[in-house]
Amino acid sequence: MMPFPVTTLGPQRTPPPPEHYGISSPISLAPPRETDCILTQKLIETLKPFGVFEEEEELQRRILILEKLNNLVKEWIREISESKSLPQAVIENVGGKIFTFGSYRLGVHTKGADIDALCVAPRHVDRSDFFTSFYDKLKLHEEVKDLRAVEEAFVPVIKLCFDGIEIDILFARLALQTIPEDLDLRDDSLLKNLDIRCIRSLNGCRVTDEILHLVPNIDNFRLTLRAIKLWAKCHNIYSNILGFLGGVSWAMLVARTCQLYPNAIASTLVRKFFLVFSEWEWPNPVLLKEPEERNLNLPVWDPRVNPSDRYHLMPIITPAYPQQNSTYNVSVSTRMVMIEEFKQGLAITHEILLSKAEWSKLFEAPSFFQKYKHYIVLLASAPTEKQHLEWVGLKNEFITLAHVNPQSFPAPKEKNSEVLSIDLTYDIQSFTDTVYRQAINSKMFEVDMKIAAMHLKRKELHQLLPNHVLQKKKTLSTEGVRLTALDAGSRDLSVGSESSTPVSSLPAASQTGPVPGSAPGGNSRGPAASVSGVQFPEVSSQQANPSDSPGGVASESLLQAAAQPAVPPAPKPMVTRVVSSARLVSHPPSLQYTLVSEFLMLTMHFMYIFIRK
Repeated sequence: MMPFPVTTLGPQRTPPPPEHYGISSPISLAPPRETDCILTQKLIETLKPFGVFEEEEELQRRILILEKLNNLVKEWIREISESKSLPQAVIENVGGKIFTFGSYRLGVHTKGADIDALCVAPRHVDRSDFFTSFYDKLKLHEEVKDLRAVEEAFVPVIKLCFDGIEIDILFARLALQTIPEDLDLRDDSLLKNLDIRCIRSLNGCRVTDEILHLVPNIDNFRLTLRAIKLWAKCHNIYSNILGFLGGVSWAMLVARTCQLYPNAIASTLVRKFFLVFSEWEWPNPVLLKEPEERNLNLPVWDPRVNPSDRYHLMPIITPAYPQQNSTYNVSVSTRMVMIEEFKQGLAITHEILLSKAEWSKLFEAPSFFQKYKHYIVLLASAPTEKQHLEWVGLKNEFITLAHVNPQSFPAPKEKNSEVLSIDLTYDIQSFTDTVYRQAINSKMFEVDMKIAAMHLKRKELHQLLPNHVLQKKKTLSTEGVRLTALDAGSRDLSVGSESSTPVSSLPAASQTGPVPGSAPGGNSRGPAASVSGVQFPEVSSQQANPSDSPGGVASESLLQAAAQPAVPPAPKPMVTRVVSSARLVSHPPSLQYTLVSEFLMLTMHFMYIFIRK
């Protein structure tokens, strides 16, 4: 039987008898009250319009597609077995199987979500077979579209669209002659004699299955996780690659909450989630069970042994061997952002409990550009849509918070603020150097891929943002501002209107010319903007002296600046010096994009993201 979860919204199951889950005793064994049941039903009704529940018809369609894919895998493995002249008795029972993991396996996938799958094959089937003969077999299938292989990825994968459903298929070859139908991937002995790529591929399924076995009530866990994932996405803190938390990390936090309140239902668990993790004493790790050593000589997260693990700021440890920290990308800044969000979530759920607010308030999207006065914009251009890049990430010793997300937070109360000269020249230079180096090393660099950076104030955002976005909640400030473009030269602009809201790319009107070096009328990609907000209480902006930089100052518009020839590889940008005690919040574009994990490099001071459109 295939592990396809079915999520129902029917009556809650009777709470199980008290049982010890996790590494500590539960905080409370209190059963749900009538008010909790009412609040849970209201939560379900609030979630429905957001598309977090899939219709039964669509769910059955997914199951049918996975069954077809599973049969295709079995057929392919039989063919491989025959081609390698295995005994007929082995061929008859050789097996092979598709397992699922991620949000689909957890039972919390949303409408239209993709499916993470794992193809498990016996020992005589090589990875090269998977990326050749199986790939070719998929190519011939009429229901398969958009087929592509990423063989050199950290976790090699075949991506495809099967009858309208996007599926990512990983591959793992086990040291078994046949693959039985009742195979339990949680069995640690399966890891013996496997190469590291197979172990990585197995990890998703093993972690997902362990999570489901470590929660006291799966239905309550699923509904709570749906709510928390939606909240995290609405508040723009759902992204492992940007230094926040990914799906598995949110699942483990919710699972830990369920362990601490084993008899609680979703409305209570959501509130307790915010209570627990707004008060959590990081960097104490979140563990769903005690780590176990299997003597397989695989690297595991252990700060007692690994010095690098001691620097992890918000460790959430996967429950399957080899245990790993799923949040190694978290920085001081992103942790601060998430803790503040936990506190705000706790305050809102308290209002809901007191009937002073509805659940919808928890899922209201924030208005990032209302709160910040200063921004850093990164303009990226490439000769084609496919090669288009977007990136974001800055850090400076005088900046206390770098937020890679469009979310606003109240500034800390400043006392006796010092006036500091913040010079981002080195940071911008390091950032651009790294982006170019990563592009070259990964063989993705093209001659006309370019980057430019600029500092601007809130008033200037109307030159980057579409009108329909700017009409929302305008703020009060109207004073003139100055802007510096950080490409080959710098430009001083005066702009007069205030605007606020996230930006993903330059509006069509702003893309006034082709990318330099591209053919007229070709499929070139103009500069796209990524905006980073900087909040400065009582700040003054000071333009750097033109004589101190290579390009001089020209009075041109931002749109003209965007059309200028972009910076060549390893540029030497000029950077504005902003004078004030500062709080920098960095925001990635909200444009739909595909992250390419090979292009991520995270350090203590920088988060570089190289993204291919």
